[in-house]
Amino acid sequence: MDKGVAMQRAELAEVVLSRVAQVVGVPTEEIQESTDLRDKYEVDSLELMEIGTRLETALGTRIDASDLIDMRNVGHAIDLLYRRMQAGT
Repeated sequence: MDKGVAMQRAELAEVVLSRVAQVVGVPTEEIQESTDLRDKYEVDSLELMEIGTRLETALGTRIDASDLIDMRNVGHAIDLLYRRMQAGT
């Protein structure tokens, strides 16, 4: 994998982890890509929407509510956002 691409994903991961931690109310270090927010923190749909809103603001991109509901874990959300940003959508 190209180092530039990896860095871009790493930067995106930092933003996502930070926003998730803010909404959940835990230190960023507690959130991992494998973290399932529903299982570990009992995050509900309103909290997912708050995470989505914060990410939209931080990233300047639109995030569909269905994408938030369908995410399996934090890493899945990062991958989805990364692919969309690379595709320019």
